[in-house]
Amino acid sequence: TGALMIEPTESEDKAELDRFCDALIYIRKEIADIENGLSDRANNPVKRSPHTLQQIFSSDWDRPYSREQAAFPASFVTADRKLWPSVGRIDDSYGDKNLVCTCPPMEAYESPYVV
Repeated sequence: TGALMIEPTESEDKAELDRFCDALIYIRKEIADIENGLSDRANNPVKRSPHTLQQIFSSDWDRPYSREQAAFPASFVTADRKLWPSVGRIDDSYGDKNLVCTCPPMEAYESPYVV
């Protein structure tokens, strides 16, 4: 436990790998802020991420951290380069462990031309 294996591909250049490493460092800093009592344990950028575009621009912001911290947590995260998630977190890790397929049943893919 506590391990993460990362296997970059040849298609990623060094700048992209450096940006990925910087992102991990920023995430670790956010975790340290929680550990040191600088961020609320339950309501913080790590626990409440990802932040959708709708959440960021909503007039209803109920979080103890700024929208800027939520949307652009690192200097290299800019509006023109950010990939905005369409949904926020759903049921913490439950959704990761209990996948739901919304695909049609396999029978829908059967062809009348294949015997």
